[in-house]
Amino acid sequence: MWAPPVPPSEDWRGFSEDPAGSPVPVSGRLTLAGERERLIVAVHGLGGCADSRYLWEFTTAATAAGWSVLRLNLRGADREGEDFYHGGQTEDLHGASASPVLAGFEHLAVVGFSLGGHAVLRYATEAGDERLRAIATVCPPVDLAAGQRTIDGPSARIYRRYVLGHIKEIYREVALRREVPIPASEADAIERLWDWDEKVVAPRYGFAGAEDYYARCSVGPHLGEVRVPALVVASEDDPMVPAASLHQRLDPEPAGFEVHWVPRSGHLSFSRGVDLGHGPGVGLNGQLLGWLDTVVR
Repeated sequence: MWAPPVPPSEDWRGFSEDPAGSPVPVSGRLTLAGERERLIVAVHGLGGCADSRYLWEFTTAATAAGWSVLRLNLRGADREGEDFYHGGQTEDLHGASASPVLAGFEHLAVVGFSLGGHAVLRYATEAGDERLRAIATVCPPVDLAAGQRTIDGPSARIYRRYVLGHIKEIYREVALRREVPIPASEADAIERLWDWDEKVVAPRYGFAGAEDYYARCSVGPHLGEVRVPALVVASEDDPMVPAASLHQRLDPEPAGFEVHWVPRSGHLSFSRGVDLGHGPGVGLNGQLLGWLDTVVR
């Protein structure tokens, strides 16, 4: 399979605090560029990882524009971790920003794709690194329950199989290293995201069930608490993130937000010519970086 060229990167290792136990190792790939004053932490979506193609392409564009980039694996996404993540988890982002390796950067931005965008939005509502200047998210769910219902619907079968297949891989590896809520063989038989959240995520993280997880972790009711400028790029025909759930929370735009709706773009499949009005940069990544350049100086 063809893959876009990726600038040279180095292995990055850090730790994420876990209130219920010992610190959890996390990993990523760090590409240094420019004057090394500005860093973007880029976060993948559900079932993705630091080597997801959209993160490669974003990193290529960002480093060409002078940004250093950490492509972060949420816990377990590297298939080497000792735990697995969920959509409301922000500890891995806090752990990354606190890494001594990244201490020399003066300005920090975070960019999240799909479910990673949800985690980024939650991260930006919390007290944390004072170097954080801005966040950008692409196709982020803001209502986890609405997203689950859509992914579990008949029209999203292909996406559901992809997502479940990858998070089951993560779970099997974690099950070799620690006690898990259910046996890996039982997890492999799950066919709906709701069942995954009910039987795997909820017991691991102390939720009463899937609905409790969605209610307590969905960022939608808290968007007004985001503490830095925020960009949201969404698709009207997204097959995984229902547009209505985003319109409910983003119309009108919360203070500090800039929201762009792009028609006929699916999920993370924007045309290479998409123009959001942020400078001459080509396509989605060029536009994201053009916006970041205006707010991170």
